[in-house]
Amino acid sequence: MINLESRLENIEDRFVNIDSYLCTHDFTLAGNWDYKHGYLDKRLDQERMVWLRIPFHVTKGSLDGECGGCHATVKLGRPFVFKYIYNTGTDKHATPHLMGALFDQFQPPLDDDAPLDKFWVEHARKVLNEVERGYLH
Repeated sequence: MINLESRLENIEDRFVNIDSYLCTHDFTLAGNWDYKHGYLDKRLDQERMVWLRIPFHVTKGSLDGECGGCHATVKLGRPFVFKYIYNTGTDKHATPHLMGALFDQFQPPLDDDAPLDKFWVEHARKVLNEVERGYLH
């Protein structure tokens, strides 16, 4: 993981405004959000292993999945880029079991903080610059 300085850091606005804008740049709300904080992610590669992530925390209200956080105010944190290497093949030693399938549907990552090539860091910086230009008119 590599932190990236950005003028987006510490911006505070309604979640719906930030989410709508970042959606135009292909960012999505990461699945690991809760009522008080979360991440907006953009995949940088086709394999979905290199990601640009912008963390945020809720300063007013709470993020609600029902309305997309429309009443929450959030403050953006420092963006970072990371590489998440996961197993792409099938597990040759897997054995079927009904109850385990409900809980063990994913293999653990091979490396959830793999080293990054300079290319991806520079690419992430370019994406951030483009996002900053449009949002910080």
